[in-house]
Amino acid sequence: MTSAGIAEDGLPPARRRAATICVAVGVAMSVLDAAMVNVALPTISRDLAIHPATATWVVNAYQLALVGLLLPCAALGEVLGFRRVYQVGLCIYLLGALGSAFAPGLEWLLASRVMQGVGSAAVMSLTAGLMRNIYPTAQLGRAIGINAFTVAFCSAVGPSIGSLIITVAGWHMMFFLAVPIGLGVLLLGQRALPDVPPQKRAFDLAGAALTMVTFASIILGLDLLLVAPWLGVPVLGLGLAALWLLLRVAAGHAAPVLPLDLLRIRVVRLAVGASSCMFGAQAMLYVTLPFHLTAAGRSVAEIGLILSAWPAAIAVAAPLAGRFSDRVSSALLPAAGAALVALGLLVIAGLDPRAPAWWMMLALAFCGAGFGSFQAPNNRAMLAVAPRARAGVAGGMQSTARVLGQATGTMLVALCFHAAVATPWVLGVAGCAAMVAAGLCVWRGR
Repeated sequence: MTSAGIAEDGLPPARRRAATICVAVGVAMSVLDAAMVNVALPTISRDLAIHPATATWVVNAYQLALVGLLLPCAALGEVLGFRRVYQVGLCIYLLGALGSAFAPGLEWLLASRVMQGVGSAAVMSLTAGLMRNIYPTAQLGRAIGINAFTVAFCSAVGPSIGSLIITVAGWHMMFFLAVPIGLGVLLLGQRALPDVPPQKRAFDLAGAALTMVTFASIILGLDLLLVAPWLGVPVLGLGLAALWLLLRVAAGHAAPVLPLDLLRIRVVRLAVGASSCMFGAQAMLYVTLPFHLTAAGRSVAEIGLILSAWPAAIAVAAPLAGRFSDRVSSALLPAAGAALVALGLLVIAGLDPRAPAWWMMLALAFCGAGFGSFQAPNNRAMLAVAPRARAGVAGGMQSTARVLGQATGTMLVALCFHAAVATPWVLGVAGCAAMVAAGLCVWRGR
């Protein structure tokens, strides 16, 4: 099949299934990594004899590398080829996982986690672009629904899998197990993934460097702002200064790393805004609700069970919404889904935290179904209207919108906690963010 045939019609069915498995497992590895490492932090802190606050850098090092490189890796995939950059990124991730598994101390572990973040950035940023070339355009919603299902399912089972591995074999094994799985994905991907021809243009090196500084500094600055403002303010200032330079560089480039060309497309711009609002609302719920339920006397196991209703509902709703979005308006489904999330969050804010657990789980499942109905169609709209030559950066922009939304939501929760705002009010703010997302979807559909 020619490259043009692949671009227009996707891969043949048998190869399409193999390529989908390859991409899904790559995404699953990244999502499970984040979920399992959070569970492992207390054990890592004890084994390495480090303070719990220091142990959080095992997560922070990974996230900073990830957020700074999502857009540069996506742009690099357009220039060098999606499959090549995806495979190299997966190799870097596996080397980092191997280093983490045999890390004798904190410094080695942090360096390995940075490597994993770099590799994960390539894997996550190119997933959407690969899916666009694996599936025909008429089935793009189905492809995005599969990806959303994978993320939701792994988010739900990740903490339990991590706890089991740590209990049976220790936290080192949690990293080591990724290596044989990743090697299998590498071998399968070499044969199954689409070989999208690279574009003959120069890579925006200045834009890539400024993007790394901008997003890493903004995320780190927001994180430090409340705990160490004397450090957070200058770091945030550095990020804003880098952003100003980045905008100037992007304005003069035909295919910039920061995709101003895509953000000028009204549908893309509004879909990105809605996605950031929704992931911000999700982060606010995930951070706030455990405190809310703990204050009511619920156990950790009970809270984990209650929270699992959200991703479980996403796993059911997202594939269905993805298939449905191939047939109906790309604005109707996400608008309705976001409105369901807003309504569900307001219900949760008004529930007595000591009420029977199934009431809270029912409300969270309602939210999860709405989130799944929003996510796949909104991402489909963002990816479908972008020029095919910019599919890589469009996918990187989806991931960046998610990470920035989550970081902003977490910062807002911290700000509310410092101001002694009651948790039901914080959940109400999350509901308002979801309602803003619904409004952006309605505006997009007009």
